[in-house]
Amino acid sequence: MPRASKRKAPPPTSPSLASCDVVSKRAATGKGRPRKDVDKIDSLFESYANQSLNMIDPTGIEALCSDLKVDHTDVRILMLAWKMRAAKQGYFSKDEWQRGLKDLHADTIPKLKKALPGLEKELTTASKFEDFYAFAFQYCLTEERQKSVDIETVCELLNLVLGPRYQLQVDLLIKYLKVQTEYRALNMDQWMHFYRFCNEISFPDLKNYDSDQAWPVIFDNFVEWGLSRIPPIGSTKPFVLEGFCFRFKFHLGGRLER
Repeated sequence: MPRASKRKAPPPTSPSLASCDVVSKRAATGKGRPRKDVDKIDSLFESYANQSLNMIDPTGIEALCSDLKVDHTDVRILMLAWKMRAAKQGYFSKDEWQRGLKDLHADTIPKLKKALPGLEKELTTASKFEDFYAFAFQYCLTEERQKSVDIETVCELLNLVLGPRYQLQVDLLIKYLKVQTEYRALNMDQWMHFYRFCNEISFPDLKNYDSDQAWPVIFDNFVEWGLSRIPPIGSTKPFVLEGFCFRFKFHLGGRLER
């Protein structure tokens, strides 16, 4: 009978120890993204950043838009800010930049430009669009403890965000907001109800609008005003918003310009 070996068997490998090298290599980059890709994202950030602020400021955003061949008033720049979860209008922090570009798998300008159509497609999902719509309002709260946004900016924002989906409704809403005198600014609840209104209320007859369904008062007033201007179904009278036009552009860098 052979003698038993006195050599000790190697200790079992701990799964946590076995994976520690992998974890340590991934920890710095997150989700296994190669370090060189993160470095390229950081390098791209530095090329637009204001070094004294360590942020991309309005000037940097305009330079970014120029390189992307996208106007700074284009809604896709607002979508990009949403993807980054940007906290301050007209500024991108390094963390926000990293978050957005990692999600878009973009570490160069050509890749970022190529990702923009996918960002638009992402927002065709109702829940994502509603989140983006809410973000658009919050992004305009530029002062500490600010709760409302002035009517002029709301009109620009409605046209930018909701206009592509509900242009006729938005045109009428904006015309009403410009002629009414009761409200100088609107809050988040009123803003979110604009989306609900466009999404749920039949147009142009507005026949399923029910003031008993806890709509903000501004919508009761709008419907009363709107019904007096919309031709009845079957009428041959054209639906025209006389004298209505935009004179300003909404600027994502934080200002309005003629």
